[in-house]
Amino acid sequence: MTAAPVAINGRAATRGEIGGVERVARELVRRLPALAPERYRVVAPTPRLAHRAGHAWEQAVLPIEARKAQLVLSPANSSPLVGRRNAVFIHDLAPLVEPRWYGGAYGRWHRLLLRRAASTAQLAIAPSETVRVQLVELLGMSPDRTAVAPLGVDAAFHPDIDPEPLRRRLRLERPYVLGVGTAVERKNLGLLDRAAPALATEGLDTVIAGGERGYMRSERPDGGARRLGYVPERDLPALYAGAAVLALPSLYEGFGLPCIEAMACGTPVVATDRGALPETCGDAALLIDPGDPDALAEACLLAANDASTRDRLTVAGLARAATFTWERTVRQVDAAIGAALA
Repeated sequence: MTAAPVAINGRAATRGEIGGVERVARELVRRLPALAPERYRVVAPTPRLAHRAGHAWEQAVLPIEARKAQLVLSPANSSPLVGRRNAVFIHDLAPLVEPRWYGGAYGRWHRLLLRRAASTAQLAIAPSETVRVQLVELLGMSPDRTAVAPLGVDAAFHPDIDPEPLRRRLRLERPYVLGVGTAVERKNLGLLDRAAPALATEGLDTVIAGGERGYMRSERPDGGARRLGYVPERDLPALYAGAAVLALPSLYEGFGLPCIEAMACGTPVVATDRGALPETCGDAALLIDPGDPDALAEACLLAANDASTRDRLTVAGLARAATFTWERTVRQVDAAIGAALA
């Protein structure tokens, strides 16, 4: 039997806690072999090698296990440094855009990986045109070695979810503005802390869902918003559906998946005007400056309490989210891989 020409690096898909990068890895690992089983096979380590210990596996073991493949597709920013048969899904260029967001060793390692990918990878796939342009402008990649595959929304995110069981379990007794993101500087969650008092006076609590990544520089909670910690993937749809507003105050995003997931649940979205967020949200969100807590509070109150604004954002958000499907993502990734193989 002929070996599949593309080996998928399944390291990120084995991680227990799911963020945006892990979500993409799981979807590609599951869907690409189903779409074209003759083209793809998955190579993955044990779960204990999913995080830091997995760097050695990715650099030493993966190339050996994938030695018969024409391409190695890595869906989570990092890939083997040796060889020129890599295809890498690069979610963002944050380590280059602002090095201070990352710890020293982690930042240096990922800047090395990004630069190496730019110089040797046959293909770099970005989740947005914003990131694709940065691959060309910041890393000097030729445009014909880049492609765009916007992310998708799982069918579990829809507007008919009953959020009440989760609200009771988490004791979310009042209407709430929801933030979703890892507690790192780039996510700018402190802006929600600063906006929380103004929101509270108008009857809106502020809650943030998300874990921590020890290898990135984290923010110290400022006490304004309630931290829920890491929320399991199965609970996210109800958490979105129960929110009065989703607020994403990030300083930089390569896509902004929480915005689309919230829109799919019928929840109005307020986001910042940075990175790929304007591209992802289109006209279906209110966009604000990431340094202005008053603007954030004002936009959240408008989205939550002004009926015409809320209705417009809900309708526009549902329509926009419907265009982002994992089926489309996978077909675009497969088309880019097919072109690289050819």
